[in-house]
Amino acid sequence: MNSRNKRVTLADDDPGILDAVGMMLEMEGYEVSTTLNGNTILNTESGLPDIYVLDIWMSGSDGRELCKKLKTNEKTKNIPVILISASNDLQKSAESAGADDFLAKPFEIDNLLSKIENCLQN
Repeated sequence: MNSRNKRVTLADDDPGILDAVGMMLEMEGYEVSTTLNGNTILNTESGLPDIYVLDIWMSGSDGRELCKKLKTNEKTKNIPVILISASNDLQKSAESAGADDFLAKPFEIDNLLSKIENCLQN
């Protein structure tokens, strides 16, 4: 799959994760937009991404709630969402929120890349 020109929106309240993961995705050819506050993704007026990668627990917002809102919005309902969390036992709640995939932290960047590629192919 060609990652060129594919846009990823990455939301996490840990600036270190945003920087590291964002940089790795850019090195793979993705166009990345990052935010520390997940609520800002609901107000995006500039082009929509091809996929969202959201942390479940962020200050001020819950990735599962954001996922539910994205999946019920006509403009964003078909955009894949991968939820990430430091808690591995949240996979079921991620699925019930409508997430297309789940990844527990810490994760290998290769695992995230393959999940992104799988979601974008479907």
